[in-house]
Amino acid sequence: MLNFVVCRVFESAVVVLIVSFVIYCLIGFMPGDPIDLMIASNPELTSEDSSRLKKLYGLDQPLVSRYWNWAQSALYGDFGYSRVYAQPVMDILWPRMGNTVLLMGLSLFFALAIAIPIGIFAAIRPNTKTDYLINLLCFAGISIPPFWLALLVIIFFSVTLSWFPAGGMETVGKGDLWDRISYMVLPLIVLTLHTAGGLTRFMRANMRQTLRQDYIRTARAKGANTYKVTLNHAFRNSMLPIITMIGISLGGVFSGALITETMFSWLGVGKTIFDAILGNDFNLALVGLLFATLMTLTGSFIADICQIAMDPRVSFASQDEK
Repeated sequence: MLNFVVCRVFESAVVVLIVSFVIYCLIGFMPGDPIDLMIASNPELTSEDSSRLKKLYGLDQPLVSRYWNWAQSALYGDFGYSRVYAQPVMDILWPRMGNTVLLMGLSLFFALAIAIPIGIFAAIRPNTKTDYLINLLCFAGISIPPFWLALLVIIFFSVTLSWFPAGGMETVGKGDLWDRISYMVLPLIVLTLHTAGGLTRFMRANMRQTLRQDYIRTARAKGANTYKVTLNHAFRNSMLPIITMIGISLGGVFSGALITETMFSWLGVGKTIFDAILGNDFNLALVGLLFATLMTLTGSFIADICQIAMDPRVSFASQDEK
């Protein structure tokens, strides 16, 4: 186990280092240098002021040198300041990360609560009208773009029925529990429907494949009914790929849904990254994207541990061999 953990930590560190360098370079090549924007917005500043400010902030150095200086500061917990908000980057991200975890965590929970039983139900009744209907609804959930689904939800529930607010976090001067829940309902519906379609299809395919295994036929030959075969024999093995998907989705839980959060003005990490890129807030965008990468790697590691715990055929040795 120790070898497995050490190897995964080393691999994750290398991936984060490479990804941080790539993202830093891509952001560095973006048009709109912060100092140039400052000069353009203030006609009183001269070219000498521009040179002095670039030297002060290290923007006159090569890109690799600037990345190395940033990486050294990041190792000590200094991720720089946000240009748009004029605050430390982590002071901006931490509160919004809580909003994202709440929204994305609930949507993943509800999507699993919908996808697992419906996927099992469709798998044990293959090629029936119910199975075709479930597949049709799943394809609709996967195929409809999130921004279009968000518009439909806003028009129906907010404009036509006036049940829920169209966007935001809370009513100014109110902000009680029900008020915040009412603002969360619509983005939660969009994210849940979009996620549940793919998970249902995945669960159905895994369950159908498991039900064709030899040990399932043996259990049926011994007289086990459909309920016992499905839940006691097939369900646990069918959940192993789902656990991997959940682990990989952990990065999305912490990084947010950029389109949905933007459509509903939900102040989460996804919308923050989007606003940071539009506002040339390089530090904020970089740290947000890096944190999403780190959480994706963490989720993959947790998924491997859960697979080892659920399946006795999988061990740390077999993971090391991979």
